[in-house]
Amino acid sequence: MPEMTFTVQWPDGRIQSCYSPSLVMHDHLAIGQEYSVADFLTRARTALTEASERVKAKFGMYCTSAAEQLHEIEKAAALHSPTSAVRVVAMVPATVSGGAR
Repeated sequence: MPEMTFTVQWPDGRIQSCYSPSLVMHDHLAIGQEYSVADFLTRARTALTEASERVKAKFGMYCTSAAEQLHEIEKAAALHSPTSAVRVVAMVPATVSGGAR
């Protein structure tokens, strides 16, 4: 599966590099776009769930790395006001696919 990383900047300026087992993030987020924390969390949850479903369809199991990444995003989001802005800094496909995790 084509994996990718996406980088976000939280309202406090902290940069977070995130993992997705699928390029589906491009369907839900755009580079340079700002989203409210609440909207970003919804979009990330939807995209990472969809990515994990794609892994399950291909490999017969959900992607634990996608679930862990969502957990990390949820923890970071809880530190900020739901109306604060999160900016998508980058979205980069991985150069080598490691398959399901």
